[in-house]
Amino acid sequence: MGNVLLVRNLKVEFNVPEGRIQAVNGVSFRIPQGKTVALVGESGSGKSVVSQAIMGILPKAGSITEGEVIFFDPERKGAFVDIAKLPRNGAEMRRLRGGRISIIFQEPMTSLSPLHTIGNQIGEAFHLHNHGATKEDGLKATEEILRLVGFPNPAGALHTYPFELSGGLRQRAMIAMALICKPAILVADEPTTALDVTIQAQILELMKQLQDRFGMAILMITHDLGVVANMADEVVVMYHGKVMEHGTRDQIFRNAQHPYLKALLKAVPRFDMQDGERLVPIREIKAEAGGLIRTKEPWPANVPIDAPILSVKNLVKSFGTRKKSLLGGSPGGRVMAVNDVSFDVLRGKCVGLVGESGCGKTTTSKIIMKALSADSGSITFNNHGQPLDVLNMTPEQLAMYRRRVQYIFQDPFSSLNPRMTVLDILSEPLIIHNIGDHEERIARVQELMALVGLEPRHLSRYPHSFSGGQRQRIGIARALALQPDLLICDEPVSALDVSIQAQVLNLMKDLQKELQLTYLFISHNLAVVDYMADHIVVMCAGRIVESAPRDMFFRNPQHPYSKALLAAVPDPDPDRRLDFHALMEGKASNPAAWPDPFTVMDSRPSHMVDLGGGHLVRASGEFQREEMRP
Repeated sequence: MGNVLLVRNLKVEFNVPEGRIQAVNGVSFRIPQGKTVALVGESGSGKSVVSQAIMGILPKAGSITEGEVIFFDPERKGAFVDIAKLPRNGAEMRRLRGGRISIIFQEPMTSLSPLHTIGNQIGEAFHLHNHGATKEDGLKATEEILRLVGFPNPAGALHTYPFELSGGLRQRAMIAMALICKPAILVADEPTTALDVTIQAQILELMKQLQDRFGMAILMITHDLGVVANMADEVVVMYHGKVMEHGTRDQIFRNAQHPYLKALLKAVPRFDMQDGERLVPIREIKAEAGGLIRTKEPWPANVPIDAPILSVKNLVKSFGTRKKSLLGGSPGGRVMAVNDVSFDVLRGKCVGLVGESGCGKTTTSKIIMKALSADSGSITFNNHGQPLDVLNMTPEQLAMYRRRVQYIFQDPFSSLNPRMTVLDILSEPLIIHNIGDHEERIARVQELMALVGLEPRHLSRYPHSFSGGQRQRIGIARALALQPDLLICDEPVSALDVSIQAQVLNLMKDLQKELQLTYLFISHNLAVVDYMADHIVVMCAGRIVESAPRDMFFRNPQHPYSKALLAAVPDPDPDRRLDFHALMEGKASNPAAWPDPFTVMDSRPSHMVDLGGGHLVRASGEFQREEMRP
């Protein structure tokens, strides 16, 4: 078994108005036949540029200035070609690209055409590299590859559009398109970053199965060291366009040598962290709270420290659906997005609301923020000792409530106005709520910048001139501008590299202590929630299925869905590989597939059972408490 790809001293430059930028500087590695090589590093390290050079799809401004990318085709013994020397749009490169070397991208929705069916798009890839094939050959091959990648109804999927599929199925469609010509190398550029942990685990298992079936090599580009520990045979660590360390999986994880790699490993949240142990980011942020930010309205002495600041009871929200037509067909049924949800958030604590996309956690947070109305239920906010009915507020109460409760969004780029400077973004809440005069607002904004570790001299910049982590810190600063009591954090670090994620998580813990903040922390990653939260609430299909203090939950999870979420988090440890069997073959999020006594069906009502110590789990009416004892 030889190498299928050999990269030697690769150098890539970009010619931009500011001058020439060296994006890749002397990178060398190999990809053995049938093996997986992981290319690891932060955003901007040059990983994706390497993949673009291999595929011959560098932007017009980019060019290979030196080095070789030699492809050895297993189907043509003794034949090889230097991709770096081929014209990008020449016949030989077009034959290789998609035929012998395929790529899948990070975001399937932007990579698939919204105007064409899945069958058309996958079939097009087949016909591009099989010129003598008939239409029937293409349909047969497309249906077969859809079956191999796990589509439940391959024949029906031929006629579906990308927007009709879930994120996991869209990524499976991308994999099908890449593999329909049975390539020798699959380049996977962050293929699971946009997916929930359970869907990510299913896609990783699928890629392993397909690799064994086709005997192909995989170049896995990622910043997630947990994924690397589960997938890679060899690992290449990049930083600023150069290789910092290169070795087998065991060498990299058991005997890391380079300081950068050691720092990356320390920045990853783990389940076995000690109490009080902090993540170690590559670049630490120092939060400095000024006098204006510290001067908050004190809580009355008669309000208990551990009183709930937010109490959600029996919350219900449903959405209407159409039957078939997108152009005005008759109304269909209703989808229950939030179904009898109840939980409390104690003052000064962090509650982790956990679940996959579509489970109802973001809908719940929008109802709490009054961005959506509820069908029924109640939400009570503790306004410094005065109970406030959130669902029935007057306009004056709503204005006050907006100051007390703020929101941190998942995507820092789309949540910041690109036409506003940072000064305008941070001062806007102060202007809306008529806080201070111009000089005081400027002083507050400067304090906010220092609070999140940014330079006040950058206030005149626009969001696009900041990195992803810096933009998220701007979002946090904006949320803190009105000195709120409660912050709702909706997946605040899911779009960030592990090192930047560690920065932001540590910053949020420091701010919670410094400013006496309370968090409702929404996430699908239990390792992150374990680091942040005091209490865990797990949601699935609109219902809460388990609720427990953090230590109790991670020591003794009871619900099968909770166990599947825990099993799906990839650990950066080769000795603790993903247990794909614990994911219930992709049925973990199907309430009807849960074993007794957890099965949830319309004909079989369920309820929350108290196991003691604040540990609650959803089960059916026939449930006996003793069954749940460890």
